[in-house]
Parts: sequence; C-alpha cells; structure tokens
Amino acid sequence: MKTTNEFPRILSGFLLNELPIVRNQSGNTITSYRDTFIRLLDYMQNVAQINAGKVRIDDLTVERITEFLNWLEKERGNSISTRNQRLAAIHSLFQHIQVQSPEYMFQCQQILAIPFKKLGKKRLIYLSEDETKTLLALPDAETRKGRRDQALLSLLYDSGARVQELADLQVGDLRLDSPAQVKLTGKGRKTRSVPLMDKTVALLRQYLKEQRLDNLSRYEHPLFFNTQKKKLTRQGITYILKKYADPCGFTEISPHRLRTTKAMHLTEADINPIFIRDFLGHVDLKVTEVYSKTSIKMKRAALETMNYGNHDVVPEKSYDWTEDESLMDWLAGLKR
Repeated sequence: MKTTNEFPRILSGFLLNELPIVRNQSGNTITSYRDTFIRLLDYMQNVAQINAGKVRIDDLTVERITEFLNWLEKERGNSISTRNQRLAAIHSLFQHIQVQSPEYMFQCQQILAIPFKKLGKKRLIYLSEDETKTLLALPDAETRKGRRDQALLSLLYDSGARVQELADLQVGDLRLDSPAQVKLTGKGRKTRSVPLMDKTVALLRQYLKEQRLDNLSRYEHPLFFNTQKKKLTRQGITYILKKYADPCGFTEISPHRLRTTKAMHLTEADINPIFIRDFLGHVDLKVTEVYSKTSIKMKRAALETMNYGNHDVVPEKSYDWTEDESLMDWLAGLKR
C-alpha cells in the first residue's frame, strides 16, 4: 500500500472530473453524491473518531461502510430508499478507486458486494379527480402570489413533472402556442416534451405576462422564482404544495404524490401504458405498470365488463341463516 493518503485526491477527482466530464452526470446527481460523502466523513469524525481530513481508503472497510449505512437508518432516521441511494454513490466511488488504484482491488470488491436493502412494497396513495380539482382551486386568484401558486401547482400536476424538473424549468422551456408543451429535463439529463392542457396554458400565459417574462430576453430566466429572483428549490415547491394541502386533510401529499396522482388518472382514463411511460420519463415499462395494478377503479371496471353468461355464481337471493332453527338454538346455547 502507498504511504501517502490518496483518498482526498481520488475523491476530489471523482467529483470534479469523473462524474461531470467522463460520465457526463447531471448537477443534481453530483450534488447527491457529494452529500453522501459529507455524511460519510461526518460519521468517520464523530462516530468512528477519525479526523475527517485524515480519512484513508484503508479506513473505509466493508465493516465500517456497513456500520455507516446502519447509522443513517437508526441515528439519522433515513429511509431505506435514502440508505440505498447513499450506497449507490459509495459503490460508484469504489468502482472508480479500483481503476485509479488497483492495489485496493480486493477491498473495493468487498464494498461493491454490499447489497442494497430490500424495500417493502408501498401502497400507492393518490388523490381522486375531485380531490385534485379541490386542491388546484385553493390558491387565491385575487392575489399575485395566489395566481403564481395556481400556475405552479397546475403545471406540476398537468405535466407529471418530478419536483426537481419543475424547479429547473426556464421560461424558454415552455411552448404555449399550439401544440402547447413543456420541455422537462429529467434524470441523466434526458429531456422529454409533455403536452399541456388548455386551462394550464391559460394560467401560464397570465403568469408570464404578470411577471413580465413574456419576451425573448427572459428566455433563460427561472420559470418559478423567489424574492431574490433565484429559482425555487425543491423544498420551496414542497412548502407551497403543503400550504394548500394540509388544511384540506391531504397530509400525505408531496410533489411526488401529485406525480403519482397524474399517472393514476392517465391510467384510469385507459391511456396506452407506453405513452404514460414516455410522459413520466420512466425507463422501464414495468414501473408504469404498477399504476394499473393499483387502480381499484380499473379492477372494478374489468369485473363489470366480464360476460359471466351461465357461469354467474352469485345467487340472486342469499340464504338467510336466521331461518335455520337448529343453528339459532346452537348460537343461543353459547350464551349459557
């Protein structure tokens, strides 16, 4: 093993060169990876009692990485999904390390063998069409901020955008002339164009005009921004949504829940799953199929359209057990 501490050099090269230049990863991915290593160094200093500035590759054993992942769950209260995201970043770093410093190959292979933790199947929670209409009508259209919020929430639902995709939108990403659409940039910098409905277009036209964004000079201006003229953050968008949702009792609402709601409404409208996949920016059709498996409305409709013919097994009049005197006597005897 080399005597000099290579970890700082390799980590900085990974974040500043490998991810953005070699792998062409998005800024959001790099930020997520950076946050992982901030958490890891925090753990090394405050729990493992190793100075963060002196952490060596040798210190990052499979046992210590496993302890770090457990610490994230038990001490920081992170979800299994977050734990797996952190592990994915660590795996990526150690794939890089084994190329840069082959002498650590065995250690890298051990860490790359740490498995992701299985997620329990979550019940999809979404709003009905009536609940969605109620939510989107809540912002006060008589105020400037209310009109902004109504345009934001309507676009968030109508486009099925991820919250970061909405936060990253610039004025130039909108096309409000027919055919109206919005260009979303998703994971891995992949872009997709999503059609917009007439009511959303009308709200956005009014919003752009009121904010003086309806000219070519504002093409690269953030579509939704704060008082400092900076784009709204994920947290800012979530705050706006919950400000209206919580008083209605929609306590489990989030931007992602609104995306799920749009997906369910498209599914229940019998839209082709391939279109829904492309609309949402899913890579795998299996992800999209989850919505059709979840929809009670679709299951009921499928049952109601079945032609039972002579195989109808449900009797028109059910047997009334209270007419069975012997059974009634037996039940009455249980009281004694």
